[in-house]
This record gives sequence, C-alpha cells and structure tokens, in this order.
Amino acid sequence: MGGGSWTTSSYCSYAASTGRTFDVKRGIVTDDYSAQEMFRSRSLDPALNPKNVIRECCDSEEHPNTIPIILALDVTGSMGDTSVDIAKKLNKIMTELYKDVKDIEFLIMGIGDLAYDNYPIQASQFESDIRIAEQLDKIYFEAGGGGNEYESYTSAWLFGARHTKLDSWKRGKKGLIITIGDEKINPYLPMSPLKKATGEALQTDIDTKDLYDEVKDKYDLYHLNVTSTSTGRRGKYENVKSFAEVIGDQNVSNVTTENITDKIINIVKDFAVKTNNIITEGKAISW
Repeated sequence: MGGGSWTTSSYCSYAASTGRTFDVKRGIVTDDYSAQEMFRSRSLDPALNPKNVIRECCDSEEHPNTIPIILALDVTGSMGDTSVDIAKKLNKIMTELYKDVKDIEFLIMGIGDLAYDNYPIQASQFESDIRIAEQLDKIYFEAGGGGNEYESYTSAWLFGARHTKLDSWKRGKKGLIITIGDEKINPYLPMSPLKKATGEALQTDIDTKDLYDEVKDKYDLYHLNVTSTSTGRRGKYENVKSFAEVIGDQNVSNVTTENITDKIINIVKDFAVKTNNIITEGKAISW
C-alpha cells in the first residue's frame, strides 16, 4: 500500500463526490457537520478491522524513504467536534506537508474505550494519496467511552508495535504515532477486550509503561490534549502530566480545534527533520 501522492485537485473531486462543499482557496471543507454526518459508518468497516492484521508501510521507487505516521483519533462522545475539524482540514494538513515532505504515509486510527465500547480500535492501511481521506471517512464514530477518566489511547502504541511492518525501520528510521484525545493516559490495556479486538494471544493486561518500553524503539510518540472539550479543558494540567510522566514533557501539548491542524503539521515536519526526510528546493536535506 502507499502508492500515489496527495493533490488538492484529487481531494476537491473527492469532496464533491461526497456532497461536501470545498473551498479551493482555503483548501478546506466548509459545511457544518456533526460527527455522525461526517463519519457515516454505523459499525466497524471491514477495511478498518484490526483483528489479526499487519499494516505495511513499504518503500517504493515512487516513495523510497517512507515516513510512517499513525494518527489516532479519540472517537468517544466528547471528541466529535475535534474529529470533524481534522477531517474538514485534512487537505490543508496534507498539502502543507507535501510542500516539504514527499514520502509520508498515514495510517488513520479510531480509538475508543476497550472496557466499554463495541469497536474500540479501528486501523486503516498506510496510504499517501486520496485514500487517506477515503479511509478517514470510514471511521465509525461510536461516541462511546465510559466513566473511568481515560480512553484506550495506548492501543495505538500496541498496534504500531505489533501490527505494523515498516521498511523505514529496516533503514534504522522510526515511525511516528500521534494520539489525540481529552482524557488522561490509560494505565493499562485490559486483556479480554484487547484479545477480542486484535486477536492477540494474551495472558494478562498490558501495563502502559511496559508497552512504552516495547514501542519506543520503533516509533516516536506524541499526544495532543484537546482543551476545546469540557473534559480536556478541566484536565489541561492533569491530562498532560499523566502523558508526560510516560513519554516526556516535550511530547505532549494542549491544543484547541483552532490550532490542532497546525500542530499536527509542525509535529510531522519536525519529525521529518529529525529523520533526515525534509525536502528543500527539490533536494533532501541531510545532516
């Protein structure tokens, strides 16, 4: 997977095919949508089923230095407006990135709560063209969650660690996982629902700090706490602190719906610089 490149013209055509109004000058979808209107699946789409799958991010002649990015959205009830805003501005994100970074491939995830939700983990293929938008639209916005003060954010770490194959890793380059939500980091992933969702042969719950030790050599990790929700606003200090204690202060930020897309762009570009994959004047920068 992962062939092709993102273009605004292809997204413009795609937006028209879905009946959405696209502002070419601003590069974004302009209509107002609820999460249920933007994300039209009413159950887990087979293309996003995480059970017993491996998602591959492969180098090719077209993309010889792939940069794997997992973007994991909290799709519980409080996060509707933020997820819609990211979807509406997806073209802006991709267009800005492609100005400087040519070999990025995105895997989109929907993250819920393993303890409460029917479909707490959804995971697309790695893609680099309009298929990113097509798969984002297939996300089932379950709007669930529970009363445990966290969602299953680190299931994105587990999926990245155990269910992805990266050619970049063979070249000694890590991928990047960005989780987006409005609650504290989950202290563990519960065994039974995780086995059901992923097909993992588990004997016990998975402790978050143990999982961090497993994933950190394969992926850099970043978390964005969304303060535009009441939950994220109330927890703007405690939520960030809980993630910082595991992944470090420099890898956690508070964001709003107004600046989240710019933050995603900057994180990916900074990561591309770190991994020597920035393009300038048609040539790759190398240090």
